[in-house]
Amino acid sequence: QVQLVESGGGLVQAGGSLRLSCSASGRIVSVNAMNWYRQAPSKARDLVATITSGGVSTYAESVAGRFTLSRDNAKNTVYLQMNNLQPDDTGIYYCNAKGIRRSLTDRRFEFDSWGQGTQVTVSS
Repeated sequence: QVQLVESGGGLVQAGGSLRLSCSASGRIVSVNAMNWYRQAPSKARDLVATITSGGVSTYAESVAGRFTLSRDNAKNTVYLQMNNLQPDDTGIYYCNAKGIRRSLTDRRFEFDSWGQGTQVTVSS
């Protein structure tokens, strides 16, 4: 299986910045899209940003211009730089990755894995 480990959440005042990271590990052949989702209290989990294996990123309208996604393919790691944070950015941020893994018998399978989530709280 493929495991995702997130870090970098915390408490910050409005206007502040945080940097989240997410690293994928396991019997990975390739990682395609890596995504960050956000779930605010009592709300659905929404897509915040996506980055392809080629480094092309897209953002939700609510974070465009404030959040920047980057990735290190050699480390299977994605970084979400969040600037000018606002109280509406509060929530649990989840990393998601899709790609190809290999089994113990070297067969190839697709994977779609999630991290455990990291809390981001922005105070006004």
